[in-house]
Amino acid sequence: MGNKVLLAYVAVDILFVITGAIMLGFSLIVQNVQFETPTDGESAARNLLYQRFPLTAGIVNAVFVFVTFLVTLPGIITPARGWLKMGAYAATICSIFSMIIGLYLWILTLKTKEDFSPLWNSQSATVQDLMQTAFQCCGYFNSSSPAFVTDSTCPSPAAAAIMRGCATPITSFANVFIDDIFTAVFGMVGVDVVLIMATACLLKERKERERFRHIDEKSGMLSTL
Repeated sequence: MGNKVLLAYVAVDILFVITGAIMLGFSLIVQNVQFETPTDGESAARNLLYQRFPLTAGIVNAVFVFVTFLVTLPGIITPARGWLKMGAYAATICSIFSMIIGLYLWILTLKTKEDFSPLWNSQSATVQDLMQTAFQCCGYFNSSSPAFVTDSTCPSPAAAAIMRGCATPITSFANVFIDDIFTAVFGMVGVDVVLIMATACLLKERKERERFRHIDEKSGMLSTL
């Protein structure tokens, strides 16, 4: 039974460090691509959304996940419970940190339409053209607020006036995109919680083993008297 508890803990611990690697890899990759010149409207919108992500916080959290994993290793190798307790406390901090990041991303979806407006306004006509073409829209809130960029989608003021503004389709795109990411982050929180529960089970199992060992030692002493 004890070996099964330990193996289950090891499996969850490995899954835990994998989540840290995923978070670190994602944060570093996004940091490198968020300011790249977009080739289409969706990538332009995606890069602008990336610029609002808490990437530094994600990197810090990932590093702390790795540190926590290293703390758990002595607890796996040795029967001592102190390292396991430290690992559980550290995993709790990781779960709180990840939860905050997930909540931050979720809050972004609540005000995407308003927050994306200054990002739209700061873009060049070329980038706005890409987004108008991709999302089949003119201007941001509407064709005149701010003024649309003349392109094949919006060739004239009359044509642009009957088209929707880009705020609605971009907001829908952004919400679906961010939803997937913060759902993944909340999934990582779930792994953290499972690790904490697995630690509690392993600590309980080791405590019982220690108690039985003391009983056996006392029984052995009594039998020699």
